[in-house]
Amino acid sequence: MKKILVLYPYPLENDGLSIQGYYLAKGLEELGVQVKSCDRGDYERKEKLYGEFKPDVVIGIGFWGDTPDLILHPLKFGMKVAPWFNADGWVANYHETLERLPLIIATSNWVKSTYIRDGLSGNNIEFCGIGFDPEIFYPTNEDRDNIRKQFGIKDYEIMLFTAGGDVTSKGAQEIFKALGKLKGKFDNWKYVLKTFPSFSADDHGRFEKELISELGLDKDKFIYISDSYPPKKMASLLNACDIYCAPSRLEGFGMIQLEAQACGKPVISINVGGPKEIISHGKTGYLVDIEHEIKLESEWVYEHMGFDKKKRIHFPIPKTFAYRANIDQLADCLLKLAKDTSLRDSMGLEAAKHALENFHYKVIAAKINNIIEEKYGYS
Repeated sequence: MKKILVLYPYPLENDGLSIQGYYLAKGLEELGVQVKSCDRGDYERKEKLYGEFKPDVVIGIGFWGDTPDLILHPLKFGMKVAPWFNADGWVANYHETLERLPLIIATSNWVKSTYIRDGLSGNNIEFCGIGFDPEIFYPTNEDRDNIRKQFGIKDYEIMLFTAGGDVTSKGAQEIFKALGKLKGKFDNWKYVLKTFPSFSADDHGRFEKELISELGLDKDKFIYISDSYPPKKMASLLNACDIYCAPSRLEGFGMIQLEAQACGKPVISINVGGPKEIISHGKTGYLVDIEHEIKLESEWVYEHMGFDKKKRIHFPIPKTFAYRANIDQLADCLLKLAKDTSLRDSMGLEAAKHALENFHYKVIAAKINNIIEEKYGYS
């Protein structure tokens, strides 16, 4: 029986990386693989598992900056590694180590493209999306009325929803601007914005509130909630909404967008990055064009990124660090979905089917397992 050690934020937390690792381990076990999970930073426990469990492969969940924990440490003890990497804007370090690996798994083809942009050949990079649990994320109206009542949302009002560590990075300000264009055409809405308590959420929140005022929008239509919610609570919020809005400024995959589709909700996003690969335009949601890109000519690097000191690195060619969605197209998509209940329903049905067929955690675990078998040749 194959043995795989999965490194991620463990035990399970209400965190995207932790949930990603948990679903992978769960899926692999159901495929008949012998699996152990360990916190990626627990060196003592990892060393014990290397010796006693003797894994065929160590899969580490994170991004390139986690190379010391996910790659260098297991390699030191003779382990075969297969990091499963998300994006983090750019790849600033560890290029030689990453290039020498037999295998890197990226969460999307777009993530792979950023590694190539930033100096890797890409010859050793495969991509595989992240899974979700259909026993948690599925269409249901069980808590819909209670949640909408809690937020003061009337039956005739359209509930828009965006969630993230902060919502500006998920494109909320672009949705605000689209709503500003729709005044007098689409006014029966409430917008629920779920953030995580953090400096980023607070900092962006000040500008969000300023923008709401500048656009002349009713501040009472915006409902902010801030907390760390478990998956079941997030599923209830998704099922209570009518349209999930996330034209993200930078998104390597788009887990919450996938979960919204799994709950039978049409998603409005942007035609770049992870969302381009998980949303079927015109069928499960809408992907609007990029209005412009934010390019930088240099960026700071720090000791925690593997550098000897803080310094600024200059790029020969400016790098794209964020995108902005087309406001007019966002407004068109919002209006189209808001005015047509049958369109929302049909897209929602297609979205739930699409998520279940392509991103069930067991489907993803099987893909990861096949990639590793092909690369390392174990059976």
